[in-house]
Amino acid sequence: MMDKIGIESLSEPVLDHIHKDVITLRVDQTSAEAAAEFRRKNIGGRIVYLYVVDHERKLLGVVPVRRLLGSDPSVRIEDLMVAPAVSVKSSATVLDACELLLEHRFLAMPAVDDEGRLEGIIDLNQFTDDVLTGAHQRMDSAFQLIGVHVALGRRVSSWRSFRDRFPWLGCNMASGIVCAFIASRFELLLSEVVLLAMFLTVVLALGESVSMQSMTITLQSLIGRQTSWRQILISARKEFATSGMLGFGCGAIIGGTAWAWRGAPMQALAVGGSICLSIIAACMLGVAIPTAIHKLKIDPKVAAGPIVLASADVATLLYYFSVA
Repeated sequence: MMDKIGIESLSEPVLDHIHKDVITLRVDQTSAEAAAEFRRKNIGGRIVYLYVVDHERKLLGVVPVRRLLGSDPSVRIEDLMVAPAVSVKSSATVLDACELLLEHRFLAMPAVDDEGRLEGIIDLNQFTDDVLTGAHQRMDSAFQLIGVHVALGRRVSSWRSFRDRFPWLGCNMASGIVCAFIASRFELLLSEVVLLAMFLTVVLALGESVSMQSMTITLQSLIGRQTSWRQILISARKEFATSGMLGFGCGAIIGGTAWAWRGAPMQALAVGGSICLSIIAACMLGVAIPTAIHKLKIDPKVAAGPIVLASADVATLLYYFSVA
């Protein structure tokens, strides 16, 4: 019996944990021939999938044992197999393999090399409960940051999916309307300084990106932990320094591009400076909002995403137009 894979092994290559108890089939075999081979090898009750390979052992497809045993004896494996087969690279980590198994709800998964040749398989029951729970939580957290739950894709009605996802989009629409109103207040400025309008989408994209980066980093430090105000201030100070460097770098590149393109140094400086300050503001919102939500005992994974994005859009536009 193979040792269970624990949390300490998550970063190890999956190649170190695969086993060779695998039955391979050829596409030209019949169902009866494959079933006879399966019974003859008698590997044990752990086998739930049979893998179809070519003469170079490259993985072509997979045949679930239940489908094989319930099929017509004369049917060819080529017509019975599921192709292409979902697999994991043998160079991937144990955590990658675990997440793939959970995502596709498989009991086992083949591991292949860079050329697609079958190396072995890894079973779901090789992982400890702690590993499975941690991997599932990590997947769900990642999906919640973009407004959905992993469970929404599994036996959930369209109406339920709509109800859970629409509030996120509603928040985005609300921020878009506010941003449109802000832009209308600076209509005269936009008509006089065309350069501002040209880089408007870049400014919003940068603000959203950096706020999501900061929010993700902040959530990693908050979820499942008790944090003191001192720790929060230290993290905020570090993120402020990082945002300053990010803002300066992006502002310099965009400002330099505007100068070279339009030949207006003062306008280019205004664009670059406003981008720098906008990024700093968006970055700090990515820290402040999930922290505040966490302190209110609300799950920040669910609530922080739409609020951070909406706030970042509004703050970015205000800084951009006000400074420029």
